[in-house]
Amino acid sequence: MAEAATALKPRHGGRPSREESGRTEGRILDVARSLFFRQGFAATSMEQVAAVAHISKRTLYARFRDKAALFRGVVDRQVGTWRGSFEAGAKPPESLPAALLEAAHGILHVALESEALALHRIVVAEAERFPELARTLAATSTAGIEWLASLLARFPEGARLSPAQRLFAAEQFLLLVVSGPRRRALGLGRPFDRAGLASWAERSVELFLDGFRG
Repeated sequence: MAEAATALKPRHGGRPSREESGRTEGRILDVARSLFFRQGFAATSMEQVAAVAHISKRTLYARFRDKAALFRGVVDRQVGTWRGSFEAGAKPPESLPAALLEAAHGILHVALESEALALHRIVVAEAERFPELARTLAATSTAGIEWLASLLARFPEGARLSPAQRLFAAEQFLLLVVSGPRRRALGLGRPFDRAGLASWAERSVELFLDGFRG
């Protein structure tokens, strides 16, 4: 018991350990994510994040220089979580159609999560006043487009294209797969059920391949 109590005691003086620092940053990002997604970007303040996370403003600003940097930290961690779950379930693609269909299912699964939709709402609602939000989301989209371009390059149909052409095709594929279902999930139309999403993914891949091969 004495050993356990000693292990739980906070450190006094000196710099925090890497483990303590990691726990603090994780708590900050958890609190910030909850506040951003519930209240929006404008209504959330650094002071509020510090208070809810039970840390000083100095501790918060030592890790994130401003609210935009904190928002980027939240987005980067969330995207890393989504990417990890997507890659964990991915199988070695046997053909370009199979690879694209698997990618379409993975993209839709991520894009239609409640937190992904909340993030999209925040950026659309507040990007004019806070353009750094749009830049954050653009960087995330760019990473996804680059990943899709690298997927296309693994197959003969994609390898014959220039890098610029693959990036263009990857962006069109992403828009083709995501735009309709996300619009419906946001209330602009009747949301798809599971069967509807599966059909949408299949037809999107077919339509893309018709143009891509041509």
